[in-house]
Amino acid sequence: MTSPESPESREQTERTKPKQPLEYVARFGSMRILGVLSARERFRYNDRVVARTDRGTEIATVLCEATPNALDAMQEPTAGKIIRRLSADDLNQWEHIQGQTRDDLTICQRCVDARRLKMDLVDVERLLGGERVVVYYVAEGRVDFRQLVRDLAGEFQTRIEMRQIGVRDEAKLLADYGDCGQPLCCATFLSKMPPVSMKMAKLQRSTLDPTKISGRCGRLKCCLRYEFETYEQLAAELPPIGSEILTREGNAAVLAHDILSQQLMVRTDDNRRILLGVDQVVRVTKAPPPAKNRRGGRKGGSKDS
Repeated sequence: MTSPESPESREQTERTKPKQPLEYVARFGSMRILGVLSARERFRYNDRVVARTDRGTEIATVLCEATPNALDAMQEPTAGKIIRRLSADDLNQWEHIQGQTRDDLTICQRCVDARRLKMDLVDVERLLGGERVVVYYVAEGRVDFRQLVRDLAGEFQTRIEMRQIGVRDEAKLLADYGDCGQPLCCATFLSKMPPVSMKMAKLQRSTLDPTKISGRCGRLKCCLRYEFETYEQLAAELPPIGSEILTREGNAAVLAHDILSQQLMVRTDDNRRILLGVDQVVRVTKAPPPAKNRRGGRKGGSKDS
């Protein structure tokens, strides 16, 4: 029979037992990159830390623990390590770096003009550790910037990363508020910007005036996608427009939908137009004819743009 373990032995065992590494989902960089960072101490939501990422030493914001559910929601997160909490000295150094942005842009623009390159500079990002300078630019096609990188490396005395972005990313870096009066979604919580199509605006009965459904980037607003799946699910429960139905009021033809209220505008056999709830539909007696395109063929599904 073995003797019971003494308190001193248990304490020694606990000290030598390897601890489970802590991991957090954090956001960093001008483009709001998401990464999984390991840590030696516990952090809370919105804690600002200094981290070592694949780009170098930079400031990051802790979002949550890297739980299985959080990892499943991420697409190809980068890896890194939290070095320490953000100190007052780190913050002063970062504010000094941020104050150099205008001068950095001036230097980059001078080098671009000297090489006569067809590109528009958007932003210049320095890392806290000084390992690299990231230059964001917009261009219609590919740009041969090999000589430009050499020029900039001589100016900044560090590694230069040229990153071509689109108009949505340009708004993410530079814009502030949307038409709704709130900070832009892409500059606050969106990490990915999936495509948005006119089909989404039409289904939600939004105005089709481009000036009213376009965001600061000039493209369709990202928020048109937020409720699109709900509208699709609700629309699927309604008889298609153009179909003939049997209702408690008799036979009728479907003219229009009110998707959110689940109501139908129908024309009865005696040419009355009335509004009915979907619960008053007994059955669909005749499906609508297939839509045709301008060439007379059957119309295909629309694609996202």
